[in-house]
Amino acid sequence: MMTRREFIALLGGAAAAWALADARAQQFRKLPTIGFLGGATPSAWGHWVAALTQRLRELGWIDGHTIAVEYRWAEGRNERYAEIASEFVRLQVDVIVTAGPAVFAARQATSVIPIVFATVADPLGTGLVASLSKPGGNITGLSLTSPELAGKRLELMREAIPNLRRLAIMVNAAYPPAMRELNEVEASAQLFGIEAIALKIRQAADISPAFEALNGRAEGLYVVGESLTSANQVRINSFALADRLPTMNPNRERVEMGGLMSYGPNFPSLYRRAGDFVDRILRGSKPADIPVEQPTKFDLVINLTTAQALRLNVPESFLLRADEVIE
Repeated sequence: MMTRREFIALLGGAAAAWALADARAQQFRKLPTIGFLGGATPSAWGHWVAALTQRLRELGWIDGHTIAVEYRWAEGRNERYAEIASEFVRLQVDVIVTAGPAVFAARQATSVIPIVFATVADPLGTGLVASLSKPGGNITGLSLTSPELAGKRLELMREAIPNLRRLAIMVNAAYPPAMRELNEVEASAQLFGIEAIALKIRQAADISPAFEALNGRAEGLYVVGESLTSANQVRINSFALADRLPTMNPNRERVEMGGLMSYGPNFPSLYRRAGDFVDRILRGSKPADIPVEQPTKFDLVINLTTAQALRLNVPESFLLRADEVIE
């Protein structure tokens, strides 16, 4: 007959075995997986990824515990978008989070896996979604409305740079929404009597020749935002400073890295909001039923140190209008 002590020992051993088995089951049970396709580089998008990660943590999604996150970076190289998107399909991730040109590669790679875009220009006009209120398909997210901002950005450049007569516009010619924004800038420039000079690039190697071809023919540089220019923002700012070119940029982060000014939505807030989209999808909502959102607040940021390096006297009235002055 089993003694009481032997019975308790047996129970203890069984409990330990059950706990070990449960731990092993947890280890091998597949966590919901997010595939993050970064179009640029970790350094360029660091603030934005941190905002997304923080929001997911607040909602209970912690990398390595309640979710797994696979990060991949295309570094602004067009060919990498499709490669990474295909890899995520093979990995059978539960949702893909991306932005800019990479969104189109993700959509082409899968019509099943949900896709959340943290930022993309004109998703309706480019056919990414059927409508903003009812996206349809497997994709939703946040629209930048970049083309509509072109006129306002040029108006601000004219105010900060009184002698602006010729404007260079750097644009990724391989990205249709960027080309649409180029058209909007050129149309606004014509209204203001400003000559527009398009600097069309398709890869990082095109940046230096574009500045060489410009050869001092402009008083300002408008940089169209997307992953290629984002991945190379330090180089672009360095060339612009060397050529004494004040720049208009799509977001604050580029101004932090030496650009003169930016006007646009707050990107970290957009990536935080993307976390809410991911949360809803992981809890069972379909992208087709989650409306695309648009930013409602736009910030004007200016780098006074860059202005001084350019020997540009920015009007006091302009500085007073800025939401942030970096010194």
